[in-house]
Amino acid sequence: MYHNILVPISFDTERDTSGPLKLAKLLATPDAKVTLLHVVEHIPDYAISYMPAEYLTEARRAIQDELSILAAKLPNAKGVVVEGHSGRTILDWAETNKPDLIIMASHRPGMQDLLLGSTATHVVRHASCAVHVVR
Repeated sequence: MYHNILVPISFDTERDTSGPLKLAKLLATPDAKVTLLHVVEHIPDYAISYMPAEYLTEARRAIQDELSILAAKLPNAKGVVVEGHSGRTILDWAETNKPDLIIMASHRPGMQDLLLGSTATHVVRHASCAVHVVR
């Protein structure tokens, strides 16, 4: 049983969010802390200038609302939105907050993943805690 669980959430239609959430519920101690983390990729300056000024604020608010809905399904869970490169940022958050388990959804790898690697692969290779990948 785990006391501090990190569940990165991508909102990718290829990844099923329910699997990691069910697993977190099964593997958590009764008083476990569960964090649902979404990483917003940095938007380049040249692209952001074409978006409405309130776009980032509204997007973050919508993501936080979705995370809160998901977190309500688990005891002691909360949603956190951060900005950065997904793989590196998940690992940085884990290093700072010391989860004892990371539960990630994965997808069937395509050619791009075989050449460049995936976020789940990066986290599995470099995390200092247990990582469970759900397909």
